Amino acid sequence: MIRVLVWNEFNHEQKKEAIRKIYPNGIHNVIADFLRCDDIEVRTATLFDKNLEISDPTCGITKEILDQTDVLIWWGHMGHQYVPDEVAYLVRDAVLSGMGLICLHSAHHSKPFRYLLGTSCNLTWRESGDSERLWVIEPSHPITRGIDRSFKLDAEETYGEPFVIPTPDRLLLIGNYSSGEVFRSGCLYCRGNGKIFYFQPGHETFPTYYVPEVQTIIRNAVRFLAPTYREMTPCPNVRKVDDPKGYVI
Repeated sequence: MIRVLVWNEFNHEQKKEAIRKIYPNGIHNVIADFLRCDDIEVRTATLFDKNLEISDPTCGITKEILDQTDVLIWWGHMGHQYVPDEVAYLVRDAVLSGMGLICLHSAHHSKPFRYLLGTSCNLTWRESGDSERLWVIEPSHPITRGIDRSFKLDAEETYGEPFVIPTPDRLLLIGNYSSGEVFRSGCLYCRGNGKIFYFQPGHETFPTYYVPEVQTIIRNAVRFLAPTYREMTPCPNVRKVDDPKGYVI
């Protein structure tokens, strides 16, 4: 089984009735529902509880939890500052040791994503209800398996270049908006022994996570990012290979 933890701020869905109508039980539960299957088990954690207070000082993320997580899915938007650095460092180290990380939509500004990529991850944005067509750049990649050469979202928040990220190891999708902007919408990275996938669609005011293609891409990403090796690469002082006393001091 691939063990997935879906993390969500759970803020907008509680504050605004229009968003609550789209995601009555939170974005995290919609994602969890379409992921659960024979080879994927899912847990959820949120920044805010049902009283709109910080759920706990760890935000539902501890080393013990991450040790039991193969892939972490992170949806964040307006609460990045409430995530303690210590929690973000735990996520960073878990990725470096092999855990997969999927950052959705505004999680481009989340602390774990920025700490792993080492840049501001800034971009241009506008909320104007533009439609978006996502184009598959690498149809042979496991993450885009089963997706046609493109698919359309009737409305999404417009993200645009420049997107201040390192050049992706693999660019899998490009978004093209009805207003003319283009955006690197599916970016894959390797960091340490882990893999990171940034996937742009998912603004909270639109039913993006009900779109079959979006669900397929996230499900494929979970399976692709699941670790085959899980250990932090050490920094030992070693002897010469031919030293009969052994390798490591």
